[in-house]
Amino acid sequence: MKALVTGGAGFIGSHVVELLQAAGHQVAVLDNLSNGKRANLAPDVPLHVGCLTDAEFVDATFAAVQPEVVIHLAAQVSVIESMKDPFDDMRRNIGGSLNVILAARRHGQPKIVYSSTGGAAYGDPDPSLLPVPETCPARPLAPYGITKHTVEHYLDAEAVNHGQRYTVLRFSNVYGPRQDPHGEAGVVAIFTVRILEGGVCKIFGDGEQTRDFVYVGDVARAVVAATTRADGEIINIGTAVETTVNEVAAALEAAWGRPYHLVHEPARTGEVKRIALAVAKARELLDWTPQVAFREGIRRTLDSYRS
Repeated sequence: MKALVTGGAGFIGSHVVELLQAAGHQVAVLDNLSNGKRANLAPDVPLHVGCLTDAEFVDATFAAVQPEVVIHLAAQVSVIESMKDPFDDMRRNIGGSLNVILAARRHGQPKIVYSSTGGAAYGDPDPSLLPVPETCPARPLAPYGITKHTVEHYLDAEAVNHGQRYTVLRFSNVYGPRQDPHGEAGVVAIFTVRILEGGVCKIFGDGEQTRDFVYVGDVARAVVAATTRADGEIINIGTAVETTVNEVAAALEAAWGRPYHLVHEPARTGEVKRIALAVAKARELLDWTPQVAFREGIRRTLDSYRS
């Protein structure tokens, strides 16, 4: 099939592109290269450089590629940046996604696989509900979670009114090789690079806040599976396991083989305290389960940045 991957030169997208190519599919990428890199892609992958907020550019890319499936990964991904500038977050995550949806309507309605958020959409659920299923009400605490969740409703409306096929994947906290270590999102990448550079690793709060860390290679497998399955469904992609930030720090120290400079700073607003995602639905509808254990994923990530 012909696939268009938005954000395909980035962290998750480049892994998805690799899997699609390995399966023999035709792949093109739309990316503004704000975080993605041409070097993350094989030389033969067509790259359309521009912003999703440019409706004419998005439409022209669809016209050129004529995709049968669109994997929509491009987004503003920082909770902290969304708190600082919610209008920009809305413009990029909602406005950019609407340009994708409307371009799909004009160009044969290829299926859309949309990367939403499970780490931010559910807010701070009652701990007794963890790991949270997809039926848990969405109650995001930050603009980032609000905008990512809002696009789910646009997709559903487009399906009802115009027959658009889609699958929503709610990712937990994705980590692994190629994650941008210079922003404010992605604690594993940030800590890894600061360890290698001899810098200071900062834990905000007491470090007992939990996240559901899922390895990028596992996420890419789920995305590819969704291209041909689970139409109209919302599916969590995670591990169902809570891991504290302190445990992340300890796992990195074990992989590194010696202590590093670690400090605690005040907690940040807009971030959830505890989260883990139930993945039974992914197992049932996508025939998918996570395969890479956390400490093995940490080792692979550290090795990738070392090299």
